[in-house]
Amino acid sequence: MNNKAKGYLLAAVSSATYGMNPLFSLPLYADGMSVDSVLFFRYLFALPMVAIMLKSRGRSFSVEKREIWPLFMVGVFFVLSSITLFRSYFYMDSGIASTILFVYPVMVALIMAIFFREKISLQTWLCIALALGGVGLLYKAPDGATLSLAGTLFVLGSALAYTLYIVAINKTILKDVPSVKVTFYVILLGFFIFAAMAFCGDGLQTPTRWYLWLDIFAFALFPTVISMYCATKAIVYIGSTSTAILGALEPLTAVFFGITIFGEALGGRDIAGLVLIIVSVTFVVAGGNIAAPLVRFRKLFPKLRK
Repeated sequence: MNNKAKGYLLAAVSSATYGMNPLFSLPLYADGMSVDSVLFFRYLFALPMVAIMLKSRGRSFSVEKREIWPLFMVGVFFVLSSITLFRSYFYMDSGIASTILFVYPVMVALIMAIFFREKISLQTWLCIALALGGVGLLYKAPDGATLSLAGTLFVLGSALAYTLYIVAINKTILKDVPSVKVTFYVILLGFFIFAAMAFCGDGLQTPTRWYLWLDIFAFALFPTVISMYCATKAIVYIGSTSTAILGALEPLTAVFFGITIFGEALGGRDIAGLVLIIVSVTFVVAGGNIAAPLVRFRKLFPKLRK
């Protein structure tokens, strides 16, 4: 297998494992655990895993003074994204929530244009319209009932927080800091925040069944550690753009498990909304790179001479 094939495989594994978030979190909610407790144990289990990765790659834990504030800022953004996403699962199907979350590249494009004066192409505006249309289709169920307003606001808030996380990394000195180190300190901050929230709120809740501890371990391993490692390796082989395009597997994975494991319903409007969002975001992320494959495809069907 050549490096390009390995890159596509790793990117697919990364996005698919991140889409497993509902698969591991929903059983813990069903067991009576709160969002704060679930996220506390996720960060607790993930922390030593990422620390091992950091040391195995020869990276140092040391942080420069000028890196402290940016690390704190992106950590808060990432924690807010986690809190709002997992709270949205109480109000809507996890597959729909995960797909609405995938509009964050559109938000990134808007923020970069408004605050950093980056030009938005006509193609990007079209993609934004498609994404908004997709969200509109998802917002109304087949029986005429709309999705929970609270759930929708939670997941859109999660997308915005994740957008700010991405922009902050790209526009601060963190762009020159190893991604594994950034991830370690983001998880470390999240651990302390959720520890405080759990102990100061309703208290720390633990699983009532022994096998749910395995669920927590898998929760930290697959959507966090494996997803991050595969994404990092994939970027080396095929670049960030191609890796991001394959991120479309994230909502598809969440929808798949939501239907097959948790019995969530998916109607025609939902399918149309999913397709619109995934198509729009794929074009936003791919940018001009999407044109060449389309031209090659068009050349397969030359016009007939009269």
